[in-house]
Amino acid sequence: MDLTLEPVTAANWREVAAVDAASPHVATVAYYLCLCHYGGVWQPLTIRSGNDVVGFAMWGYDADDGHHWIGGLSIDVSRQGRGLGRAAMAALIDRLRGLGATSIALSYAPDNSLAARLYGSLGFLPNGELDGEVVAVLP
Repeated sequence: MDLTLEPVTAANWREVAAVDAASPHVATVAYYLCLCHYGGVWQPLTIRSGNDVVGFAMWGYDADDGHHWIGGLSIDVSRQGRGLGRAAMAALIDRLRGLGATSIALSYAPDNSLAARLYGSLGFLPNGELDGEVVAVLP
């Protein structure tokens, strides 16, 4: 699968903001972009398949817990069901490992069985933390 992760830039942010996951379990990409811009923690990435923007992801590092966090991942509804989410997660894990990540964490809504299956199949294990969402860690 021809999938790449690239920084969100002034040249591509509009394409990225147009990504619509159409899911009640994830925020809009526009909201995520605001978190990245104003929060000072998150790093935004565009997910491309070939020349097309198909999704968005963001990650950050928390020095307090030592985890690299995946803060959001969205695949446009028109591209879902093709393995792009799994491929994007694998690429993001590889990218974070390349940055020296020894522990990667994420969270998801307790009723999001699709996320639980995907993340579990990639090795993420719930760590027992619940703060409105299930926290899972990839050791």
